[in-house]
Amino acid sequence: MFDEKSPYQGLETASLYKTDASGRAALYLYKRRRILPRLDAQVTLLEHQVSEGDRLDNITTRYLADPLQAYRVYDANLLLHPQELLLSARRRVRIAMPGL
Repeated sequence: MFDEKSPYQGLETASLYKTDASGRAALYLYKRRRILPRLDAQVTLLEHQVSEGDRLDNITTRYLADPLQAYRVYDANLLLHPQELLLSARRRVRIAMPGL
């Protein structure tokens, strides 16, 4: 269902049955919550200074050789909304990997 490099790969799939106002039952499937790695357990590879026009897929391609690894940048910078990361030029962004 998810790419093998996805942070959601391997997470348990849960289900929920809900009944709407007309009495029809619907099944909803979802992934269980992903637990973020502790900040002190991540290894900082480097810090990137944000420039105007930066995109996370380009940043992760440059440093991690994979545009789909942007979630590692979110995790290392405690971001809920990815766009927060690139809003201010000259901000320093931590590029990290989980510790071994």
